[in-house]
Amino acid sequence: MKLILNSLSDTEAFAQKMADRLKDKTMTITLDGDLGAGKTAWTRFFGKALGVKRTINSPTFTIMKSYRTQDGSMLYHMDAYRLEDGNQDLGFEECFEEGLCVVEWSNYIAQQIPADHIAISIRETGETSREVIMEATGKNAQAVLEGWE
Repeated sequence: MKLILNSLSDTEAFAQKMADRLKDKTMTITLDGDLGAGKTAWTRFFGKALGVKRTINSPTFTIMKSYRTQDGSMLYHMDAYRLEDGNQDLGFEECFEEGLCVVEWSNYIAQQIPADHIAISIRETGETSREVIMEATGKNAQAVLEGWE
């Protein structure tokens, strides 16, 4: 599925819609795109929509940060960029099995990502515009994206 986001407010609305569909669910979302494409901005809006009170910023150097959502469930935010040359198992499974997990640069840990996830690719098309390709890779992800307009 392809979406065109023409502004930061479009990105926020997209994140809000995804949050509304994922409340009370367990799901991994992969976010891929070039540096500056808006992956962390999308995650910030997504967390805000879920009621996260803390500031969400890039976990590039810590690899993962966790946040409590308004309903008490967990939002995990990973940045796998620094794991480019690593094939080690870092125990991410529990993050994938409870709450919501957003993974930036997921291609670096592709073998650890659950088969059933939502894959989002963001491409910068202008200063504030983005092209988003969204794909459901399994039954649960398909149920989340079903009827998306």
